Amino acid sequence: MISAEGSTITNGVGAGANDDAAAGVAANGAASSLDAMEAIMRQGGGALRERMLEIERQLERVTAAAGAPLAAHASGMIVAGGKRLRPLLVVLAAESAGGPPAADGGADGLVRAAVAVELVHSATLVHDDVIDGAQLRRGRPSVAAAAGRKLAIATGDLLFSRAFAELARNGDEAQLKALSEASSALAEGELLQREDAYAPRVAVERYLRRCELKTAALFEAACRLGALVAVGGSRALADALGAFARRIGLAFQLLDDVLDVSGPVERTGKARGTDLLDGTVTLPLILARERDPQPADFDLSLLQSPEQAEQLCDRIAATGALNEARERALALVAEAKAALPAVLPGERATLLDLVADAVVERYR
Repeated sequence: MISAEGSTITNGVGAGANDDAAAGVAANGAASSLDAMEAIMRQGGGALRERMLEIERQLERVTAAAGAPLAAHASGMIVAGGKRLRPLLVVLAAESAGGPPAADGGADGLVRAAVAVELVHSATLVHDDVIDGAQLRRGRPSVAAAAGRKLAIATGDLLFSRAFAELARNGDEAQLKALSEASSALAEGELLQREDAYAPRVAVERYLRRCELKTAALFEAACRLGALVAVGGSRALADALGAFARRIGLAFQLLDDVLDVSGPVERTGKARGTDLLDGTVTLPLILARERDPQPADFDLSLLQSPEQAEQLCDRIAATGALNEARERALALVAEAKAALPAVLPGERATLLDLVADAVVERYR
């Protein structure tokens, strides 16, 4: 059903399912991510696969209902794909906490919560591309590149508003609070990233805090929402699942920053060093500056072209910084697995372990 970042396999649901050329995903990179996600679907069985398909269908319905011209751009962003890790976490957290209530549209409420999380994630990607001037997203032209900044901003705003409208239908203030707090964290993380742009020195601790806000917060909210939807959920279990998700979300961002340096475009859907060219100070750059005898050579303000960004990527890789950043991410994944509460049903714990593995697979 869901495949690598940059393509969507929905057994007939969703346009562009097999458009590898448009997605721009290389066979090896796509295969590793697809294998990880498919392992989760196989382990979860037909019920999990059908639940994820219903989420996919609802995502398409919600975005298509926006009306022209924004619906086309919003739907295009959704149909372009992605692993759907965040909605998957909503589902697995809910099932780990006892499952959605059988009555009162509990299953529908779970789908709405999962859809809301993915819509917020998609909105942030559209807005990020506006801020960064990114030309590609998931191997396709970004909304900003295809439609211009104004329509892209409006598309991102639309996705945000649809997310909260969808979740509001569940009638649970606690769910709205969880997603609202995560959305505020996303904005705070973006502001920190802008403050640190082109900075000659950024502490690792500040970088990690930024990643917690900008990425890990939404992973954590996904698990919290799942626990809140569940009939047997508790605050303690929501906290434990949230802590698991926060760690794998942080690992996800660390590996994303590694991929920005290691590339290539056929695997990531964007040119190597795109974030560096935008002035974003990432962990590989921070570590490379610490390792190299002439850290001034890693001045992002000197980058004027994609070619220069590629050269800087090579310099960073030569310091061994990528291996250290990757090891930090793997340690976070190991911590996340170890922190899963023992009270979880065995099969759900296994599936959450596989989700953590899927985060790592995107690097390999």
